[in-house]
Amino acid sequence: MKKERTEEISKRILIIGGTGFTGREVVRLLSEKCGQIACLVRSPQGAEMLRRYGGGLVWGDLNQPESIRTALTGMDVLINVASLGFGHAAAVVDACVRAGVRRAIFTSTTAIFTTLPAASKTIRMEAERIITAGPLDYTILRPTMIYGKPGDRNMIRLLHWLKRIPVVPIPGNGNFLMQPIFVEDVAAAVAGCLEHDLTIGRCYNISGKAPQTFNAVVTEAAQALGRRVRLLHLPLAPCLALLQLYQRISPSPRLKPEQVLRLNEDKAFDHQDAARDFGFSPRSFADGIRREAALMEKQHG
Repeated sequence: MKKERTEEISKRILIIGGTGFTGREVVRLLSEKCGQIACLVRSPQGAEMLRRYGGGLVWGDLNQPESIRTALTGMDVLINVASLGFGHAAAVVDACVRAGVRRAIFTSTTAIFTTLPAASKTIRMEAERIITAGPLDYTILRPTMIYGKPGDRNMIRLLHWLKRIPVVPIPGNGNFLMQPIFVEDVAAAVAGCLEHDLTIGRCYNISGKAPQTFNAVVTEAAQALGRRVRLLHLPLAPCLALLQLYQRISPSPRLKPEQVLRLNEDKAFDHQDAARDFGFSPRSFADGIRREAALMEKQHG
């Protein structure tokens, strides 16, 4: 199918969530591609972080709907990289309508497909319902676990752990599937949606090149560091019982039972519709984790 290209990439774009891990990559990429972007910021720290990437800054707060409308005034496109799990979707959609902005791209997550009773799942599903039921020319992107640079909250923890220990305890058999996506591939997907009208009114799952087991993910990450590790598989039920006790006695537990349960469900997602409609072509986990490991080593000497 021939892809229908648009000139939308050159329009005036407001980015919400540009200070986040993924948002910074979106800002960086779109600054290079068009330069006609502005980012919603609510703190001097956020402003300072984004100045290095170029583009304008607009002061506002998602908890102040009128500031969102003001920031959107004169814009052609909204890119919302901020989490949909905080309940701001209705205010953002309403601000777009009142500011006369029709085109909008939102990042959600494949976590909405979890079978676990996660508290944020209901909020995110309601956010998607509000977006799809509204009048906007929307696109929703649902990335899998995002990784790729030392600022992530996922694989960087694993890499640091692998640097210190030769044995990796894994609750369960480690055969559940994962398909992590490199952060720059998420940013490229956002840009791809801007360039193709086929994406209007569509929701896309976006993932890494191919699924693999958690065992393979750990082994690949260790190889990226030039290390060999042994995988120690632990019975799942006792691990969960210990974590439940830990959660009850710790005011801020670093690992929760829900996280372990989430690791023990398959998280593989096909992205062929994204490849077909806007040329989405993500890198392999082996390539991505090698790059993240090299960046980590460089950062820490």
